[in-house]
Amino acid sequence: MSDVIDALVKALGSQVRIGPDIPARNHADASGLAPTPPRALILPQTTEDVSTALRICHAHRQSLVTQGGLTGLAGGAHPQAGEIALSLERMSGIEEIDPASATLTTLAGTPLAVIQQAADEAGFLCGIDLGARGTCTIGGNIATNAGGNQVLRYGMARRNTLGLEVVLADGTVVRSLNKMLKNNAGYDWTQLFIGSEGTLGVVTRAVIGLHPKPLGLQTALCAVASFEDALVVLRQFQQKHPGRLLVFEAMWREFMTVATQICGLPPAFEDEHDVTLLIEADMGEDPEGTDAFSLLLSEFYEQNLIRDAVIAQSRADRNRFWAYRETPYEYGRFLPEEIRFDVSVPLNRMAEVVAHLRQEMPKQWPDAVYVVFGHVADSNIHINVAIRDMSDDIKKGVQSLVYSLVSGMGGSISAEHGIGRIKRPYLSMSRTEPELALMATMKQALDPAGILNPGRVL
Repeated sequence: MSDVIDALVKALGSQVRIGPDIPARNHADASGLAPTPPRALILPQTTEDVSTALRICHAHRQSLVTQGGLTGLAGGAHPQAGEIALSLERMSGIEEIDPASATLTTLAGTPLAVIQQAADEAGFLCGIDLGARGTCTIGGNIATNAGGNQVLRYGMARRNTLGLEVVLADGTVVRSLNKMLKNNAGYDWTQLFIGSEGTLGVVTRAVIGLHPKPLGLQTALCAVASFEDALVVLRQFQQKHPGRLLVFEAMWREFMTVATQICGLPPAFEDEHDVTLLIEADMGEDPEGTDAFSLLLSEFYEQNLIRDAVIAQSRADRNRFWAYRETPYEYGRFLPEEIRFDVSVPLNRMAEVVAHLRQEMPKQWPDAVYVVFGHVADSNIHINVAIRDMSDDIKKGVQSLVYSLVSGMGGSISAEHGIGRIKRPYLSMSRTEPELALMATMKQALDPAGILNPGRVL
């Protein structure tokens, strides 16, 4: 046992595990990289425990990888050889809900679903929502500036985070558990750690701003002939009912084909359409809001902007509509190995991206199954590509195609999943040299020994 492990065990006792005592789940995240046992696993229970662990590792120049729910797709929480894993799974729990301030204070290891339920029971809504809600943790959501299904109305994790407690690389604890929307007392250092993927410090506590619950949720599936028509629907809806849209998801033809012909869901409509939209809006308590939602869809139909539509009449209908959008979580049961892309594309170039993919994918990889879907109203699309017997060369070829295409359209190689290890070689496609140099300067200032999540992002 090395000096650093000795020191950790002496200070933290049973919170440190080594060898076969490290659970297999801590050997990998959801990125698909080969499982790698960490040198040790630290399971702190308090902020002071995290501080102690980082202080010891800093003194010994021992690298760490921070782990939350291990749902990340970019390899940010996946151990590298020789690293110690710091898991915040035991630091779970909601400490306070303040109805007057409409805030929730929570430990970083708390699953997102637990926070959502607590907010709901208190009469509020948590604006952060994503498919991994049952497993992902709020600390990971903040560290990656998670997006998800409701960004259109509530914004990314950044907009929902008011205060933070963070442990720096040398063990220093910095705390600003702010509950106020306005606080211009000097630099807002908390923003620096949101989206930093654990490379600058470890988030241990957070204050999350809550929102009023939607009072008249309306959900519809709509079929359109083109993405250009979908954009007109989006802008007209926003113009006629400002602030009402919660969700505006697009699923292209290939996506719906996989959902019905491979995943086994019934066809959404009798005819095939180029794009299917999942739309949700908060139309208010007044029954007139329900009528206004239906009337606007009727107007779109009369304008030939939508070709078909169905409006949910019950929770079962809404769940049925969402089942199409959530089929990617089932792809592992039906498809060969996938590459999953999370990118942003300017809306005026999105149709070009899809057209180029439709041209190049069959040409270069005739057996590939690929789908395009996403939140679109916030410029975010996901591209999943499944190819049997995926080799490293094929994987690199697909990545080069997608990232070059996105970069050429003025987009971003990461919309909401972060950079981690997997996207690090492509970061220069979305960031200039001066930007990368500034990131390196911040990293050097806050983690001079380079022990926090090395090899991620930079």
